[in-house]
Amino acid sequence: MYKKLFPKVRPRRLRQNSTIRNLVSDTTISRSKLIQPLFVSDTINSKQEISSMPGQFLYSSEDILNEIESLKDCGINTVALFPNINTEVKDPLSKEALNENNFMCQLVQRIKKEFPDTMLVLDVALDPYNSNGHDGIVIDGKIDNDVTLDALKKMSINLANAGADILAPSDMMDGRIGVIREELEKHNHKDTILLSYAAKYSSNFYGPFRDAVGSAQSEGINKDTYQMDYRNINESFKEIQLDINEGADIVMVKPALAYLDIISKLKSKFDVPIFAYQVSGEYAMLKMGIDKNYFGNNVVPETLISLFRAGSSSVLTYFAKWVAENYDNISN
Repeated sequence: MYKKLFPKVRPRRLRQNSTIRNLVSDTTISRSKLIQPLFVSDTINSKQEISSMPGQFLYSSEDILNEIESLKDCGINTVALFPNINTEVKDPLSKEALNENNFMCQLVQRIKKEFPDTMLVLDVALDPYNSNGHDGIVIDGKIDNDVTLDALKKMSINLANAGADILAPSDMMDGRIGVIREELEKHNHKDTILLSYAAKYSSNFYGPFRDAVGSAQSEGINKDTYQMDYRNINESFKEIQLDINEGADIVMVKPALAYLDIISKLKSKFDVPIFAYQVSGEYAMLKMGIDKNYFGNNVVPETLISLFRAGSSSVLTYFAKWVAENYDNISN
């Protein structure tokens, strides 16, 4: 069919220079679609590089203000905050997560005072506060789903009261979106956005993140009983439909690069924004390849384009700042 149209039809006409390629491209990267995850600790006085994530840092409460200002200067206006909590306040019930004056609640208040227009995404899960590293409360050797829900809704209200714009439950407990949404309504936080980690897979790509937040698992403990089996697709449909019904505004797929098929299928099935999280292990893998000259820097925008092309509305990526500062074809 196409042979008969040559030479009238020449697809290469639209590839002959960067200007025309940009004009006709299906997918672009924009700063407004990138979210920078940041790690912050209450135990340090100055930022420290994360050894398993070269180029990423654990920030003090002072340094993180400077970093947020730097991000704003390069056009990144949304950040996701993850705490590394003093081990002395961790316990099996994650009580510090329920403290309305804890480190993260005070930090959120301070950031919103300094940068009221910066959108803050706050993680809702117990693992940074749990002495055993789990996202839920362990009773008699098992995660107690419903006891955990009570803790999560209290944690959510504390963060919403502090000024969080988006709450992102990442725990994967059954029913958590519903109880959190109900609690938010009860406390007049009707405008607080819920970004559900609806399709969070039990992945091998999370290791550096757990180092960064100090929740590395003890030997013999895993999260397979609540995070999703990476062999499954249909399970993600069920999880996302439940979360939408319970009041989620946005849903997340995590990790990203090995789950492009999931993103694409969800985009075609559900009429809600779908975010992707390019996680710590994906970052570490790409960063090592770049640092060792196995491939060039443009592998970063290539992977991000693949996520947007698959159907992601926005992407959480540790490369957000780098892309905003260095990628020529980025828009605002």
